[in-house]
Amino acid sequence: MKSLVTGATGFLGSAVMLCLLKAGHDVRLLIRSNSDRRNIDNLPVEIAEGDLRDHCSLERAVEGCDYLFHVAADYRLWVPDPQTMYDINVQGTKALIIAAANAGLKRIVYTSSVAALGLAANGAPADEETPVTLDQIQGHYKRSKYIAEQMVSDLVRQHQLPVVIVNPSTPIGPRDIRPTPTGRIVLDTLHDRMPAYVNTGLNIAHVDDIAYGHLLACQQGKTGERYILGGDNMSLLEVLETLDDIIGQRKKRINLPTDLMLPVAWVMEQIAAVTHKEPRATLDSIRMAKKMMFFTSDKAIRTLGYSFRPARYALEDAVRWYRNNGYCN
Repeated sequence: MKSLVTGATGFLGSAVMLCLLKAGHDVRLLIRSNSDRRNIDNLPVEIAEGDLRDHCSLERAVEGCDYLFHVAADYRLWVPDPQTMYDINVQGTKALIIAAANAGLKRIVYTSSVAALGLAANGAPADEETPVTLDQIQGHYKRSKYIAEQMVSDLVRQHQLPVVIVNPSTPIGPRDIRPTPTGRIVLDTLHDRMPAYVNTGLNIAHVDDIAYGHLLACQQGKTGERYILGGDNMSLLEVLETLDDIIGQRKKRINLPTDLMLPVAWVMEQIAAVTHKEPRATLDSIRMAKKMMFFTSDKAIRTLGYSFRPARYALEDAVRWYRNNGYCN
């Protein structure tokens, strides 16, 4: 059985790739010609060069495959040109899924995000049925993932496509080479650059547990259904204190109201508009931080057999990987 994986040079995609190799799949990777290939070096995989915006390359990539794991996405909290993000996350996803369906693939696993789901008003963990509308969603990344998931669901209903949707929460662990915005929290703590925090919350899961959830969704998931693949709900302060304990340091931090951070984020975005370098904080990220982004994986646990290890293990593995790969020098 041959599986096509997108996004395998990145963080979550590389974990999905390794999980499939371990499970005995022949793996083909769709990657851009200029991608950083450290996460796929010396692995027994087939390379198909292409781009989600090059629809002909997608048709070539799916040919001869049995399964598709579409993990790739433009995941940034700030972009100089938002249209690029929609072209990749929405239109690219549509083109790839249609190409896979036309090629007769047996199962398609689409990696959405908890960013496409609603949040409980009282801070309780949200689930797959927690309602949300597009105008309630902050930021181009979250909006693009919401639109993409709605589009995928429409394709499934209209054409009976063999698609299962997974909604990962916040992955942490090894191989976050870029790193992701959450990975930067770990790195900033390692470099003693986290003197303050805001009262927000995240659902933290080991990236390899989320990857295994993708395999379970392919094997056990119901067509058209979506499944949250998450872990432990933690406040940002709990995350930072856990990292302090792992690192072996004790830090006092200032609690900053989110409203005080908005002017700082605005200045950072103005600088980014000139330098084209992603700012460390954005207006959207601060606005999102006003809510507890807590989720439950009960549906995936109950119907897929999904499980996750404590978040501390994910944070420990992330710290170890960054230290072993030169990020702390």
